[in-house]
Amino acid sequence: MRVTVNGEARELPDDATVASVVAQITSAARGVAVALNDEVVSRADWARTAVREADRVEILTAVQGG
Repeated sequence: MRVTVNGEARELPDDATVASVVAQITSAARGVAVALNDEVVSRADWARTAVREADRVEILTAVQGG
């Protein structure tokens, strides 16, 4: 299926979840936030939240700096 992740089109398997998409984008264990179609998805729900054809996923990773 085709979805948009951080503004870029991607081909994902039909059984993709928010957790599997995050794992493709970052290995960060903390400081990651996800929105699916403009709705924030709680980390506790990532593994059971399915990603569907034409969905939009935004993955944000916190960065330290000064």
